[in-house]
Amino acid sequence: MLKITNLTAHYGAAQALFGLNMHITQGQTVALVGANGAGKSTLLKCLMGLVKPSGGEIVFQGQPVTGSSPAQMVQLGLALSPEGREVFASLSVRDNLRLGAAALKLPKSEEARRIATIFERFPKLGQRKNQLAGTLSGGEQQMLAMGRALMAQPRLLLLDEPSLGLAPRVTDELFQIIHQLGRSGTTILVVEQNAARALSASDTAYLLAGGRIVEFGKSHDILVDPALRAAFLGAASSDNPAASRLGAAGLTNIRLEKPLMHTKTFISAITSEEELHAHQLQGLKWTVRHAYEGSPAYRAKLDAAGITPDSIQSLKDLPRLPLTSNDDLREGYPFPLRSVPFEQLVRIHASSGTTGKRKVLCYTQKDLDDWTDMFARCYQTAGVTPLDRVQIAVGYGVWTAGMGFQLGCEKVGALAIPVGPGNIDMQIQFLIDFQSTVFCSTASMALLMAEEIHKRGLADKISVQKVIYGSERSSRSMRKKISELFGGAELFDITGLTELYGPGAGIECPDHDCIHYWGDYYILEIIDPKTLEPLPHGQWGEMVVTSLAKEGAPLIRYRTRDITRIIPGPCTCGSIMPRHSRIKGRSDDLFIFRGVNIYPSSIDSILSVVPGLGSEYQIYLTRDNAGRDHMRLVVERGEGVAGHRTPELLHEAGYQIKRQLLVTADLELVDYGSLPRSERKIQRVFDSRIQDEIV
Repeated sequence: MLKITNLTAHYGAAQALFGLNMHITQGQTVALVGANGAGKSTLLKCLMGLVKPSGGEIVFQGQPVTGSSPAQMVQLGLALSPEGREVFASLSVRDNLRLGAAALKLPKSEEARRIATIFERFPKLGQRKNQLAGTLSGGEQQMLAMGRALMAQPRLLLLDEPSLGLAPRVTDELFQIIHQLGRSGTTILVVEQNAARALSASDTAYLLAGGRIVEFGKSHDILVDPALRAAFLGAASSDNPAASRLGAAGLTNIRLEKPLMHTKTFISAITSEEELHAHQLQGLKWTVRHAYEGSPAYRAKLDAAGITPDSIQSLKDLPRLPLTSNDDLREGYPFPLRSVPFEQLVRIHASSGTTGKRKVLCYTQKDLDDWTDMFARCYQTAGVTPLDRVQIAVGYGVWTAGMGFQLGCEKVGALAIPVGPGNIDMQIQFLIDFQSTVFCSTASMALLMAEEIHKRGLADKISVQKVIYGSERSSRSMRKKISELFGGAELFDITGLTELYGPGAGIECPDHDCIHYWGDYYILEIIDPKTLEPLPHGQWGEMVVTSLAKEGAPLIRYRTRDITRIIPGPCTCGSIMPRHSRIKGRSDDLFIFRGVNIYPSSIDSILSVVPGLGSEYQIYLTRDNAGRDHMRLVVERGEGVAGHRTPELLHEAGYQIKRQLLVTADLELVDYGSLPRSERKIQRVFDSRIQDEIV
């Protein structure tokens, strides 16, 4: 949209800009950060035609505009909200707004329509439309200056020091509006001394010092990169303002409230595959010995396989170890695989649903600390920073999800908004009120929220930039729809399971072509679910995991039943951590409905205790256009049961399913003998929720 080449500017003999080169792409929000006197306002005045450049070229939408008048620039699609607001104090709010479009000579009807739009975006201005601008507060005058610029409906909006002299609360409100403008498609160049504000509100950034550009890149990278922060942002202090280059230029008002969070990293320090394998071998030896000495169940399994802790000499010995399964967890209930004394346990978590007894796992404090660090690594991989506001819309309680999402969020220093699942109206209200930048949920919840935001026309009123989701599969088309309806949000699929700490065991690559899993915390194998033999990298099979540091309930070759494949070779994103494809399906008959893990046998056991129902049933899973999952349960009446009992049976079966599985099913009763019989295994579950490719 805008290209600036070798731009120079002078005030008399004093040179203010020295050969600036910049470009702005349509739809971007670009920050220009620098100290007083760095040349920021001069650049904006050159763009608007208020200062004539002494050299170089400005091209706007392919058209050379160097030296054009301010009126011409407004007509071409630029508008400026100047430093210091510069409202006309003796004119009313409405008249100030009218002046913003004066160069366009609009019809009265169109002018009135645009003013009404400004009042809708800035309700405080609407309440003061006839008030003199000079009587407004500083924040209200800044809103008026921005509204006046927006009257021209600019293709490129220039904002010069919007937070200057304003209270933090007012600054928060203004930057929320800047976020909303960017999400609605307005291209913005914002000039700011408050580096943290500008970088968190923009896509890309230029750092300006002494009339020269000294750094350019993605705003997030500049904000979190330790070297750049030390060079330009983070090293200055009130005692030593010259400790950074911008500090030396006089920029001492950068306030980052969580300074330690910015420098702390949870990304693994391992730098090579060889180093990772050595770490894994050490962890595998420790895990086998820890389990052998601490768990009678593991000792019995290992003894039966002829394995002692000293048997493990290399990673090639891993397939010799016996597999662990759901059955081992059920048989050891309520503390399966426990390998430490009870006094070392600090928490339990359980799966969201299974056959009979739940899968319960116990944790030591070290386990929880490790899990929190793993989750923090997921957030950092997804680009979450201490300036983000993370709305957590997953389950809390005995389930692992909510606690993991919250602890990891707080660990990276971001603001956690622990809403929990459901309650769409409250979720949307919080998105608007708190201006959440990250939304965490299941895939179906994310789609439901996206549909609702679109239906209510609220896309430009929210600030969600990332959606982190897990718990269930999602197709490419579903992901695309979520992103589009959330206003272009970036999606990250997060993985994990209760048995292996919980969610946070890996996350989608920043290049969005794989899942990076934390190989320094567990080893991942792929086996053939029928032969149980290991499969080579690249082949689809069942995921098997072995923990490397888990104390409370370590896992040795645990069959997750998830179907995926290990992707060989290095990743384009540069991470050394190994990777696998997104989960493709299950090797057993478990299905996930609205975040709850359900086995058909769970349905079977519930229906079997309702007198009058037969033994045969079918489960149909569908997803509507709004992203809501539905379960239709077709059940036979018992032999000889009269049809007039249908309402009674439907009520009782529905009640028991809701009470025991915490989900609602649409029940349908059919006559005895209506459903198919077979000598082979009967298909119980018909899942049509995903129609296109998953990976």
